[in-house]
Amino acid sequence: MSEQENQPLVVNSSAYPKIGLFIDGRWIYDRAPCANVINPSTEEVLGTVPKATDDDLSRALSSTARGFLAWRDTPAQERVRVIQRAVKLLRDRTSAIARVLTLEHGKHVEDAIAEIERCGNFFEWDAGQSLRAFGTIVPGEPQMQKFVIRQPIGPVVAITPWNVPMSAAARKTSAALAAGCSVILKAAEETPGTACELVRCFEEAGLPSGVLNLVFGDPEHVSSTLIASPITRLVTFTGSVRVGKHLMQLAAQAMKPVLMELGGHAPVLIADGVNAVEIGKLAAMAKVRASGQICASVSRFIVHRNSYDDFVGSCADTLNGLRVGDGFAPGVQMGPVANARRLAAAQSMVQDAKQRGARIAAGGYRIGERGYFFAPTLLADVPLDAEAMTLEPFGPVAACVSVPDLDQALSIANDMSVGLAAYAFTNSLEDAERISRGLECGVLAINHFGTPDADTPFGGVKDSGIGREGGPSSLDAYLVTKTILQSTARV
Repeated sequence: MSEQENQPLVVNSSAYPKIGLFIDGRWIYDRAPCANVINPSTEEVLGTVPKATDDDLSRALSSTARGFLAWRDTPAQERVRVIQRAVKLLRDRTSAIARVLTLEHGKHVEDAIAEIERCGNFFEWDAGQSLRAFGTIVPGEPQMQKFVIRQPIGPVVAITPWNVPMSAAARKTSAALAAGCSVILKAAEETPGTACELVRCFEEAGLPSGVLNLVFGDPEHVSSTLIASPITRLVTFTGSVRVGKHLMQLAAQAMKPVLMELGGHAPVLIADGVNAVEIGKLAAMAKVRASGQICASVSRFIVHRNSYDDFVGSCADTLNGLRVGDGFAPGVQMGPVANARRLAAAQSMVQDAKQRGARIAAGGYRIGERGYFFAPTLLADVPLDAEAMTLEPFGPVAACVSVPDLDQALSIANDMSVGLAAYAFTNSLEDAERISRGLECGVLAINHFGTPDADTPFGGVKDSGIGREGGPSSLDAYLVTKTILQSTARV
């Protein structure tokens, strides 16, 4: 990255919206701030985030209770029409919302556009599923009818992270609203503008007041208040394992189900006899997607020793040749990490690997002194006890290890408490079948770096979460089953 590329592109911050709470169909801006929104490319303050008061949270809860009663009884076809209107607004405003996302998150604007476009798929899929959420009739004896019906579970607490601010919010609101639930969305204070833009689409689409509320504030206080309330009936969260376990404890105390999509540490198994040079190029581009700050990001390359040198060399060369800079600058292929915490974490992980004897094949350093830019990094010959192999990087850092066979590759890949996404490259159908059975993960991509869209389930095993988002069962967590046994005999 040249000195010229290191200069962040100046973008008019007036493109950034005013951040507000949205409660009972009304925007609220006049609250004390709880956080500043920082542009990670320039470290400029874009705006402030209002802190919901206890009274605001109480009104949000009362509002979502009323909104649920109205939305639950709205015919599914009408709910779908409202969602379709909101999706059209979302798609029409993709470019404008993408600018907001890039300003507050830092990811390249083309990646921001792709995230928003993909979210339209979530809403369209779940809206279609809502029209097929049928009950069943169970055959019975004469004068006895047995019905099994599915009903919306109730008001939902949806807590979303900063790393995919539109995608996470869309996955949760799309399924909840399609199922007939109301939602209180607690979005991340680091990326509030994207959540506000999503809510505005539904406001202008005619969603009834109270069906979708948006709050910000102290995360622990807000989440504990909303989860403890008898009004809310489901908690859905995307974020870290540590926070997810804490929220699960709160939900258990209130006897509420949870839908958790938590962290990962995605292994990539690369076999003998493959085109390791080409895979190295693909792996480099997969690593820098959103600066490595997505839960499905590739992070542990477990490579057969016969493919190892070709893979490491190709991946490192590709990473070293990438342009890093402001997400709006033309030709840039990776933006900054989203905040100072992620920058410090990347620096610490590289330093730990060096101290343990790993080799830095690419990157490994901060770029410039302004903005949270970190060179895309590949660590080679990494000891298995290094942080890069044991902790999710959540940044543009990946580790490589060499293995003699598939047995050891699977052993290393599975030697983690998490299991979200995983990837494998092999030309052996036998090995592909063995990897499919033996790799402990919720999502496995073989011979590519793709991830599920709306039509396929996404979620993890072990500490990576509970439940699935997307696919044929996308509404299941938001619906409850009721059995009705009705006698037709006169009484």
